[in-house]
Amino acid sequence: MVSLAYETENFDHFTTYTDRKIPLLFFDRVCDLPNCPTISIDNHAAGFDATQHLIEQGCKNIVHISGSLKRNVYSDRFDGYQRALFKNDIPFRKENLYESDLKVENVKTFVDRIKNSEHKVDGIFVSNDTFAVHCIKELKKEGYRIPEDIKIIGFNNDPVSEVISPNLTTIEYPGYKMGILAGESIISHLSGSINIQSADQILIKHKLIIRESTKL
Repeated sequence: MVSLAYETENFDHFTTYTDRKIPLLFFDRVCDLPNCPTISIDNHAAGFDATQHLIEQGCKNIVHISGSLKRNVYSDRFDGYQRALFKNDIPFRKENLYESDLKVENVKTFVDRIKNSEHKVDGIFVSNDTFAVHCIKELKKEGYRIPEDIKIIGFNNDPVSEVISPNLTTIEYPGYKMGILAGESIISHLSGSINIQSADQILIKHKLIIRESTKL
């Protein structure tokens, strides 16, 4: 079972296994290799739903805070964000993409960008809850009202999303369920009841959880 490290850029080391026909099952952070099934949520759809929710709440200029776009989970969420903008005839501005390592020490730099933005930002879609929660704290220090001035949605449904005030709207990411499914699939393969190499992609459903940070 493999979930790619955040910094992974090269997949050549997996050929040791694929050349010998040793089964690989990727989950969460995945890559596209022959005969290697993947388990994940539909990050395209999740990114779309998060952005569409902000648009339905009246947001016209939405910033997306992403992790490394070299990782499938973040590039797919960014794609979903763009598709939602396109569907609603909202132009994408390059300055509205903030690609980072999502470390909380970078939150102040991001908030400074919001303050100095040429176009007033009224919505933020963040690719994880921890960074989103610290954005709320820093924006409130700067006098912004959440959600009146800026609406914020995170990703994962981490416990911290319910601790912050206002509570954070987020996308539920079923990581525990994903891990169980990956483990069960490997065990079933080893017992001979299934052949995971004949599978392709398994998608687990996500869920939009609406809380105070986007809803007036």
